[in-house]
Amino acid sequence: QVQLVESGGGLVQAGGSLRLSCVASGSGFGNMGWYRQAPGKQRELVATITRGGTTNYPDSVKGRFTISRDNAKNTVYLQMNSLKPEDTAVYYCNAYSILGNHWGQGTQVTVSS
Repeated sequence: QVQLVESGGGLVQAGGSLRLSCVASGSGFGNMGWYRQAPGKQRELVATITRGGTTNYPDSVKGRFTISRDNAKNTVYLQMNSLKPEDTAVYYCNAYSILGNHWGQGTQVTVSS
């Protein structure tokens, strides 16, 4: 059974930084990524990374957020800099394996103005 466990969320002032981590049990993960969901809004893409390290970001976070991964540790990271109040959301880790598409339970990120 695959499990994804996120950590690193919290409360930060606008302009600050946070680093999220997600450890996945199991092995052989393909694409991994981060998504977020703010109250009353749909879940949206934050960043994805292939097993080979190719990354993808929407314009809303490009230049501020950086995704990385350690394949040996089955861990994906999200470094978030220059945070804005509109970045406030629950952040979810996502990973693909041969067993399917997997989600973590989420970690809250709150950015105060």
